[in-house]
Amino acid sequence: MIDRLEKEVDMLERHLQVLRMVIENEPIGIVKMSNETGYPHHKVRYSLRVLEEENLIEPSSQGAITTDHTAEFVEDLDEKLDDTVEKLRDMRIESAPEAEN
Repeated sequence: MIDRLEKEVDMLERHLQVLRMVIENEPIGIVKMSNETGYPHHKVRYSLRVLEEENLIEPSSQGAITTDHTAEFVEDLDEKLDDTVEKLRDMRIESAPEAEN
């Protein structure tokens, strides 16, 4: 169960790293992103597809570029991440108190 969560977090981290690269270097292509991040081309391509489906980037003839929705997403990101971290903290199961002798 936790393994799936860890994989999802890793994938989200990759998507956000790819988005950050687009924001900082637009337009930017798959090969450059793959070379700079060390992610294989197919993983960068998948992240770009996810970001495009979320309307955060769009393709251009020179590479990926941001959209009008990117800035708003970035502004809200920290708060959403903080909320998620708090939810995860609330899920903790404290260890049972040791029996007193």
